[in-house]
Amino acid sequence: MNNIQTYTRTSRQPIALPQRQEGLALVLFVVGLLVIAAMGGLALDVSNALLNKSRLQNTVDAAALAGATVLEDTGSTIEAEIAARAVFAANSAAAGQREMARKVNPADVIVEFSTGLDPFISGSPDAEYVRVRVESFGIEIWLLQVMQLQGDDFTNESFRASAVAGPSPTLGSACDIVPLIICGDPAAPAPYYGYEDDQITVLKSGSQTNDDSGDIGPGNFQLAQLGGSGANIVRDNLAGGFEGCAQLNGTIPTQTGNQTGPVAQGINTRLGIYAGPISPGDFPPDVVTETPSSDLAYDDDAQQITFNGNPVTDSSQIDFNYADYEEKVRLSQYNNSPASGGAFDRRNMSVVIANCAANPNNGQSDLPVLGFGCFFLLQDVKQKGSEAEMYGEFVADCDAKGTVGPSPTNIPGPYLIQLYKDPDSGDS
Repeated sequence: MNNIQTYTRTSRQPIALPQRQEGLALVLFVVGLLVIAAMGGLALDVSNALLNKSRLQNTVDAAALAGATVLEDTGSTIEAEIAARAVFAANSAAAGQREMARKVNPADVIVEFSTGLDPFISGSPDAEYVRVRVESFGIEIWLLQVMQLQGDDFTNESFRASAVAGPSPTLGSACDIVPLIICGDPAAPAPYYGYEDDQITVLKSGSQTNDDSGDIGPGNFQLAQLGGSGANIVRDNLAGGFEGCAQLNGTIPTQTGNQTGPVAQGINTRLGIYAGPISPGDFPPDVVTETPSSDLAYDDDAQQITFNGNPVTDSSQIDFNYADYEEKVRLSQYNNSPASGGAFDRRNMSVVIANCAANPNNGQSDLPVLGFGCFFLLQDVKQKGSEAEMYGEFVADCDAKGTVGPSPTNIPGPYLIQLYKDPDSGDS
């Protein structure tokens, strides 16, 4: 008889399950955690590097601007270097700059001077441009150094920074101007429009002055209406209180009336003479307030400026002019030192050169702006009844405020001190 094999439910073979892979999830978790930590560390290192590079650049920028400003004021590269280094040190010691203060020594800060911008020739005479640079700023990085990433600027563990500052191109708009209007010849070449360097000019005529070249029209005495009208505004604006701007090819409104008292009170603060509701705390005197030994005057019959009774047209014909002023500033021969409240360049004024013949000027009118001129205040304004004449020396260039173009030019006129990209370095 055949043997028959039967299977019961309980005799079936058990199904084999896959072996459990214990520990694999833990390995993946650890690897992922390391990747996340590496990415976080990389981000921290890059952020730290960028932050410190930016701080270094901002610090050399501030130092270069400070040096160029002092160079413009004093003409001394020694004082300019002292100022640049002092500003760099002050910014390095500021809150949040601990790493820079620890890693950048004073000897690492290089200050150079050049007459021109491109090429920048260090040590050239009659310097106008200042360069401040740091060749190596070693920063603290961790993960990047361990990973030794190739082709990354941050693996060098150090940065450099450079900044150049100096005079800008002629302003396209001038700010903080003195509210005076000088009549120019629109047919004469820009930017002088008929004026010559060192020329002595009547900046504001008196009621008896019959100089046709300065005649705006009946009731006008070369004053501009800036920020409103009235004696108080005229006085404060002439003292230096107007912070608005005038635009090249725009217009400027005239201010009617002679305003002899406010004119004298406002403009004379620049020479340390105070009268009326105005004080040195609001408007400090210039550091040098010396004036010619005799007063300039105007001969109405001959329509000629005179000095000691002799006709004069050029500042070389008087015994104190802008060149003498610059020499005293260079030698620090101050009447009012900066430490005691004196201010540089208070006697250097930016004024509007306008086309006075463009509109009929019977009363208040708007005159086309031809350009901007720089004038050095030669003496205080003497108020004599209806007379309040003001005399200035035309200066080809002067430090002012306003907006400019991107690159320097050789065209003279008002300018400001600004930063430039260092032509010899990409790190600026």
